[in-house]
Amino acid sequence: MARKLAALVGLVVCAVAAGCGGGGGGVTAATTNPPPAVTVTVSPAAPSVTIGASQQFTATVSSGSTPSWNWTVTPPSGWSGDVGTISSSGLYQTPYPAPATVTVTATSATNTSLSGSTTVTLSAPATASGPHLTVDAGNQLHSISPLIYGANGWQLDAASAATANFSVVRWGGDATSRYNYKLNSTNSAADWYFENFTGQNGAYPNPGATAAFTDFVSAADAAGMQVLGTVPVLGWVSNGNTNNNSGATPACSFPQSTYPGQTKYDGACGNGLCPNGSACGTKTTCTNSGGCSLLGDSNAVKITSQQALAAACTMNCSASMAGGSMSATQMGCMQSCSAANMPTAAQATAAWAQGTWSGGWVNSIVTNAAYGNAVSGKGVAMWDLDNEPAWWDAVHRDVHPSPSTYDEVTWGDISTALAIKTADPTAKVNGPVIDYWWNYFYSKQDIENGWGHGSPCYQPWSNPADRIAHGGVPLIGYVLQQFQQAESAYGMRLLDYVTIHGYAAGTYNGNAVSFTTAGDTAEQMVRMNSTRALWDPTYTDKNFPQPNYTTDTNYTSSCNVPLQAPQLVPMLQSWAATYYPGTKTSIDEYNFGGLESINGAVTQADVLGIFGQYGLDLATLWPTDVYTKQGPTNQAFAIYRNYDGAKSAFGDKALASCSTTAALTSACTPTAPQAADETGQGQLSVYGALRSSDSAITVVVINKTFGPLTSTLSLANVSTIGASASVYQYSSANLAQIVKQSGATVTPPASGSTTATLTYTFPAQSITLFVIPQ
Repeated sequence: MARKLAALVGLVVCAVAAGCGGGGGGVTAATTNPPPAVTVTVSPAAPSVTIGASQQFTATVSSGSTPSWNWTVTPPSGWSGDVGTISSSGLYQTPYPAPATVTVTATSATNTSLSGSTTVTLSAPATASGPHLTVDAGNQLHSISPLIYGANGWQLDAASAATANFSVVRWGGDATSRYNYKLNSTNSAADWYFENFTGQNGAYPNPGATAAFTDFVSAADAAGMQVLGTVPVLGWVSNGNTNNNSGATPACSFPQSTYPGQTKYDGACGNGLCPNGSACGTKTTCTNSGGCSLLGDSNAVKITSQQALAAACTMNCSASMAGGSMSATQMGCMQSCSAANMPTAAQATAAWAQGTWSGGWVNSIVTNAAYGNAVSGKGVAMWDLDNEPAWWDAVHRDVHPSPSTYDEVTWGDISTALAIKTADPTAKVNGPVIDYWWNYFYSKQDIENGWGHGSPCYQPWSNPADRIAHGGVPLIGYVLQQFQQAESAYGMRLLDYVTIHGYAAGTYNGNAVSFTTAGDTAEQMVRMNSTRALWDPTYTDKNFPQPNYTTDTNYTSSCNVPLQAPQLVPMLQSWAATYYPGTKTSIDEYNFGGLESINGAVTQADVLGIFGQYGLDLATLWPTDVYTKQGPTNQAFAIYRNYDGAKSAFGDKALASCSTTAALTSACTPTAPQAADETGQGQLSVYGALRSSDSAITVVVINKTFGPLTSTLSLANVSTIGASASVYQYSSANLAQIVKQSGATVTPPASGSTTATLTYTFPAQSITLFVIPQ
């Protein structure tokens, strides 16, 4: 029986193996055929993709189930630039500049040996016809302020300043709110563990060293740049103690010895955050031994003699706030406290000014033989009234835990400005230096009230008690109103520029394109398109909802308010005209990103053209990194300020300039409310000007596309015109410098016409300057 069972098993094995044979009843070894190899196919195979476009890829396997894929893009040998991006679903977006080919690979997420690739050819777009360009020499819009070509001094080096030929340089940023000019010391606040340090790290002229403010002024004067300084209104500065009792450790607001158990430390200095993530000194305190006090370590900072003591008023009046809200009684306390600390016109003497912090600082510059007053050309031309009050209760929460209010910002600014102007009547004053969209319209107190107590929407506009207490006027409008009244009271203009920070760059894949590298071509297009936030009434962005105050014409009770075109430059001009006529306009921080790339340079050149065409009075770029890494952006400034290396400049009288998809049948009016004459600016932007020194017409044309465009430039209302235009160009062909090209032929007006023409092909992602003699 056992033998029968064994034989039966053998037959079954042979049947399964399909390989038994031979005589005499023996069993031979089975032969197994290997399974076919599993292959991965990426589709489409070997496609050609036009630069600026995208391509969807899929991957399939020859047998079995389809796995999840990880997608990658690799460059050809020798290519060190960008290769574009590919999403988790296989959507590829091209780069610019681009290599000839890239390799797209799909790899199984669970089996890395299972993969497939295809080679993608990246093709430049063919030369196409561009928009119609018009510059009307007979329509001078206004003078172009040279101060729009400015930069912040943070991370600025002397070589970059010389290349760009910046007109004004700003000493600004978070740390300048705490700068002690007497001791050359400041505090980095929440940016770096609330530590005191000497001077201003990273400032011009040597970003790798520590500079005193007077070093900054001297270097800027030597380079021919005007100085824009920053005076504290916050109410506190560094006490100059840069070493704690341990000797080597910097003095800081939350030392570990006093506040153990914080979430993070730099040596012995803490970040001021409790283990649960809340900020020390706000609504909750650390449960650790010692807790987190309201004002941090008393050895680290001291209050200044701010003339209106607005910060002290805020602390006094808001000491009993519950849950971050301020009552009507507390608001009344703020108003009366601030007003009571203002000097009368008779009391606002030179001696009074010199006794204040800001007045004393200005006087120390004015009376120094090496500098002098603002108009001397060696001193400080203008002063910012602190920096970004919306974030005092965050960045500077160790000394200013309460959100800023209408009265604190208004009276602090007015009293500081009064001291500056009394000490140096020739200086200009800029304020309120607000950076945040909602803070343009509401105080930070209102914003936090809305977030915390604005049922049912909990939006910044949901519970604006502070704005209501100030007549319903938007915050910046209220500040301007009060400055106008102060001018009447003190017999002098105390505010020269209404100043904001204009971070208006768009978003890509959920992240702002400011402070980033160029990215793929889709991100680059977002960057270039978002310059429309500066002027275009048809442009909206999710970061700019309508302010939605109850008296606004478009007010809605819905929690989902519509978007509003920011139009930052026209909005500033409207505020000035409405609330304090004669006030100039300023954006002294902005950044659209990509500053290391040709795309960033193209965007920056467009921004500068917009500032000139729409009549902004002052602007200073905030860098993404050290300016030496932003060479392309330095060249964007140079096209307007130093295009030939000899400081030859763009014109100083803005001419009406239009880029249109159809030929104009009427006058070119680029600043008209509907912006109908800028329909082609998404492809080519054009900015024209008259240069007073030699009557030349200068025209900047910016190609925002990824392929060459041929267009005809019409020069309207010219009588005599040169037969040839000098041409200077910046493009990816040479990122090191602006290159002079062969002259371009100008066709003079036909008989009976006053319009000359110039036809030119503009390379992809380029900035072209024409200098046309008259």
